[in-house]
Amino acid sequence: MYTVSVFHQAIPLKSEFKISRGTKKCANVLVVVIEDKEFYGWAESVPYARYDESISTAAEQIKALLSDNSFTSKMELPELISKLQPGAARNALDCACWDLQAKQAGRSVADILSKNCINSTCAHTLSIDTPQAMKKAVLEMNSPPLVKVKLDKQDIIARMTAIAHAAPHSKFIVDANEDWSFGDLEDNVEALKALNVVLIEQPLPAGKDDILINFESPIPLCADESCHTENDLPYLQERYQVLNIKLDKTGGLTQACILASKAKEMGFDIMLGCMVGSSLAMAPASLLAAQASYVDLDGPLLVLKDRKHSFNYLHGVMTVLQDNLWGGAISNERFFVDSLRLQ
Repeated sequence: MYTVSVFHQAIPLKSEFKISRGTKKCANVLVVVIEDKEFYGWAESVPYARYDESISTAAEQIKALLSDNSFTSKMELPELISKLQPGAARNALDCACWDLQAKQAGRSVADILSKNCINSTCAHTLSIDTPQAMKKAVLEMNSPPLVKVKLDKQDIIARMTAIAHAAPHSKFIVDANEDWSFGDLEDNVEALKALNVVLIEQPLPAGKDDILINFESPIPLCADESCHTENDLPYLQERYQVLNIKLDKTGGLTQACILASKAKEMGFDIMLGCMVGSSLAMAPASLLAAQASYVDLDGPLLVLKDRKHSFNYLHGVMTVLQDNLWGGAISNERFFVDSLRLQ
């Protein structure tokens, strides 16, 4: 019989993080631990208000699932988890299950899934601020190869001009988080291309992007809020060229692998994205880096404290996953709540 524990952690951020729909000062994350005798698996997810999620609703989903069902073998566990709708609760359970199965099998998750762990060029994210403040922030990044710029509909070109002039050797992803109108996109896309913007992420609100069908954008468009699971692919095919895959949207690594494979078959490029969280939240997604054209797993750069065995980010490159963090084959010690402490 397995034991499932659910924890809430509020991880302070280094500074306020602002996007078009709001500002946060900490990352509220859900940590799930599944124990089986001497083995344990754990994972982290980030319930997101945009999708009507919270720590309490995600925890209640897990509680309801477990109270209505029992499971005694590793074959039953994935089947039970698949009953949950895609989202943060399912993500945490799914990835904790993968971590547990790696320990039980004596093989890493990367080995089980035949995934190559690689160093990845990773976007560094700028939150919304004044043009001068954003210029200062990008200068402090020391010319990373790829910068993700959060923008709303205000001062689009003024902000990007200040940033691009401060980092002339960087490439940029602009993320509007659904805040633009089609006019904002159409009026600014050529100027953004001249400022070395290589990708525009979710310019229009999800469900209101039909107008993109006939729009020939000089910059590839990426679906984020419009892209959750493989079921969205037919709708997205005529509107976007790139898909942002986040495990908190797909409901875990299992469905993310399916989405990535089918998306590639249909001709999409892949972006790996994340909510703001610790290295534990990034770990499962990092296994898909070799399939991605863009990697945006920089959540740990925004938090004040991270997990042990965390990712390193060196000159814009994200180092490979350490087995001692998540997904490794060997568990040398039983899991204790003390392991949740951040360093």
